[in-house]
Amino acid sequence: MAKINVRKGMPSVRLDKAEFKRRFLARFYDPDFEPLKGEIDKIAETAWVTYDEYRKTPRVTKAGPSFADPNYEISVEWLATRANIQTAERRQKNRKSPSRILIVNGSSRSDQTCPGEMSKTYRLVTMAKAVVEKTRGFEAEVLDLSRLTSEYGRVIYPCKACVSTAQPLCHWPCSCYPNHALGQTGDWMAEIYPKWVAAHGVMIVCPVNWYQSPSSLKLMIDRLVCVDGGNPDPTSTHGKNAAKAKELELKGWPYPRHLAGRVFSVVVHGDAAGTENLRRILTDWMSDIGMIPSGHLALIDRYVGYLTPYATSHDDLDRDTDFQDDVRNAARALVQAVKDRRSGKLEPPDRGLHEARPK
Repeated sequence: MAKINVRKGMPSVRLDKAEFKRRFLARFYDPDFEPLKGEIDKIAETAWVTYDEYRKTPRVTKAGPSFADPNYEISVEWLATRANIQTAERRQKNRKSPSRILIVNGSSRSDQTCPGEMSKTYRLVTMAKAVVEKTRGFEAEVLDLSRLTSEYGRVIYPCKACVSTAQPLCHWPCSCYPNHALGQTGDWMAEIYPKWVAAHGVMIVCPVNWYQSPSSLKLMIDRLVCVDGGNPDPTSTHGKNAAKAKELELKGWPYPRHLAGRVFSVVVHGDAAGTENLRRILTDWMSDIGMIPSGHLALIDRYVGYLTPYATSHDDLDRDTDFQDDVRNAARALVQAVKDRRSGKLEPPDRGLHEARPK
C-alpha cells in the first residue's frame, strides 16, 4: 500500500472575534432590528462560541450496530437524512408503488422575484408534467430550483470536493453540511437526495446560461457527487479524517452507485449558443453515474427565438409548437423507459461487468 500523505499548506481562514461579529450582525441591517440590539448581541456571543469551538454538529448520538464503529458519535441530522433516503429507496423498489418521475426545473428565473416574469423552462416543465400525470400508474414531482433565488431560506451549499482527497471521505448522503460552526445550515440537499432516490425516472429541463448550466442546477449536480461511489458509513472514516479515508480507498473501494438503474431524459434550450454542448454534458453526467438514457427523442436541445429580442421570447415559444411537441415526446419516451425498466424489458447492456477503474 502506498504511504498515506495528507497535504497541507493553504492559508488560514479563521476570523477574529471582531470580524466574526461584524459579519454576523450584518444580517440584522434592517432598522427594525434596532430595538432588539441587546438580545441580538447575546445571540452573537453564543454564535461566536459555536464558531470558536468549531461545533459543526452540536447534536450527536452513538451510531449504533449497523455501522463500522457503533460507538462513533454521529450527527443526528445526518441520520435523519439517511433515514429519509432509505424510506425513499424502499418505495422506489416496491413493485406495487406508482411509477415516479422527478422533473427538474433547472432555471433560476422566477416571476416571484427580480426577473418579474416566469421562465420558459417552467412552462416546458408543466408540459412534461401533464404528460406524465395523464399516464395511468404514474406520478410526477417537480423540483423547482428557481426557489433558490426566490424563496426565503432556500440554499444549496457548494461541494467541497472531499472525493478528491479520497473516495470514502465523500459520504452518502453528504455530511459536509449542515455546519453549525460556520452558519451553513438549512441545506436543501437534505430534502433533494430522497427525491432523486424515490424516482424511477428523472427529467432535467434547463436553459443555457453563458454556454453552461445555470448555477442553481450546477450546485445540485456537484452535491450529487456522493451518489456515485459515496461512502454510506461515515464512522468508517471517523467523520472527515482524511488519512483514514485514504487508507480505506487504497485497500480497495467497492464504489457503490446509489442511483444506478434509473432512467432519464434531458431537454436543453437556448437563444444563441451552447445547447448541444450542455445537452451532451448533462447526458454524459447522468450516464456516468449509472443512469440509463431513454432514447434519442428523450435527449434534445433546441433554440427558441434564435437571436431575437428577449422581450418577445415567450411569444417565440408560443409559436414554436414543434418544440413543445418535442418536450412532450421527451416525457413520453421517459415514461415508456420507466415502464420497460420496471417490467424487466430494459436492462443495461453492460450489466454484471466489473469496471476496472471506476471514478
